[in-house]
Amino acid sequence: MALMKFDELYPNYRDTSSSDGFNIDDLKQFSVYADGNDKVGSVSDILVDTQDGRIRYLVVDTGFWIFGKKVLLPVGLASINYDDQRIYVNSMTKQQVEDLPNFDELDKVDYDYEERVRNIYRPVGVTPAVIPNQAPQDQDSYRYEQDADLYDLSDRNHQGLKLYEERLLADKKRQKTGEVTVGKHVETTTARASVPVEKERVVIERTAPTQASKAKPGEAFQDQQVAHLDVYEETPDIRKEAFVREEVRVRKEVEQDIATSEETIRREELDVQTEGRPTIER
Repeated sequence: MALMKFDELYPNYRDTSSSDGFNIDDLKQFSVYADGNDKVGSVSDILVDTQDGRIRYLVVDTGFWIFGKKVLLPVGLASINYDDQRIYVNSMTKQQVEDLPNFDELDKVDYDYEERVRNIYRPVGVTPAVIPNQAPQDQDSYRYEQDADLYDLSDRNHQGLKLYEERLLADKKRQKTGEVTVGKHVETTTARASVPVEKERVVIERTAPTQASKAKPGEAFQDQQVAHLDVYEETPDIRKEAFVREEVRVRKEVEQDIATSEETIRREELDVQTEGRPTIER
């Protein structure tokens, strides 16, 4: 008879439900109400029997009700209301909680510790049932079935059952499929440009007069007489300048498509088995 915390025995418990029909992740943090509708505290942990995997205790953190104390609540005494996220224990009183041993380490929970817990919850004068052909009750011979009122959930009217169904959830995620880089580089080529240029030259023509004529007085033999001409020529002025040859714009366009997937989904349906002629309201 050994106990372990549920999340240690079943590290993947979020993917399963317990053998008692509970959704374990929901039970944690449920508020616990005792006799008189007094709030005792909340569920902080769950202890499981390692032999059969059944839930045996809820660890209740009493918080400010009885400051700083955690106690064990046998699961069979818990009436669970999933809608309100509450656990009702009509048989629990403040005096019982004060009398219960404090739970701080699982290693301290042995047979004697559990007997102290059970004796506080057991009605006065009630002793555990005796299993036929069993040795006198001790640490090795005790079975939780002997205190069915404390631990058994199978025939109690407060047991909850949830029906689940699978649904296809359509979602999408954005992922990179490639990239486009647009840049530019310089290419060189040889270009030719032609421009016409003009160049002046001096032409000296000498001719003999056909008729002799006399020179005017003072015109002949003058050393200071000259003929002056300015001579010009054009030279090519070829240079390079940059001009916009073409404009390039880069943008993205979004195309829409419909992606379709088919999967097989499951759904739980309620099976009700009856004996006799009970009245059932659905």
